[in-house]
Amino acid sequence: MAARERLPTNLPNFLDLVKNPSIATLMSDARLNIVLYQPEIAYNTGSVGRTCVGLGAKLWLVRPLGFQIDDRQLRRAGLDYWPALDWEAVDDWNALTRRLARRRFLFFTKTAAKPYTDVAYESGDVLVFGRESNGLPREMLESRPGQCVRIPIRPEARSLNLSVSVAVAAFEACRQMSLRE
Repeated sequence: MAARERLPTNLPNFLDLVKNPSIATLMSDARLNIVLYQPEIAYNTGSVGRTCVGLGAKLWLVRPLGFQIDDRQLRRAGLDYWPALDWEAVDDWNALTRRLARRRFLFFTKTAAKPYTDVAYESGDVLVFGRESNGLPREMLESRPGQCVRIPIRPEARSLNLSVSVAVAAFEACRQMSLRE
């Protein structure tokens, strides 16, 4: 069994991010935009919404959606957090890019070469995640190869759950931003 590397002691851990008031303030000021491109499963979207509330991120939903916004499963997954969520649904990709025109977009895909941990996240970044069934459209990824990143996983796993992927990426972005403040 290989020895585990020790993490640097100067990095805030998850509990620091949640319990420390100064870091919590930084998290709310260091705004992230989380985009779900044509999500299909209400439960995943509800879970992502709950994560966004915890981080102070805005959730964007790009239609068409595979469920109704008032879907019982969506509310169930988000529990009582949904009323506190800053969210917006847009009719299509072009509507979203017009609304977030001056922001940096990062596209999460298993086909990217660059790991998500190699990105220097900035306040206002837009983290884009695709459909549960087939991810983001190939044309979208091919037109922005320098903005594509991946969450490395073992080859035995085809993919991560959408809500897990969002949480991994968003908490890393907030961790990095809190270190620079």
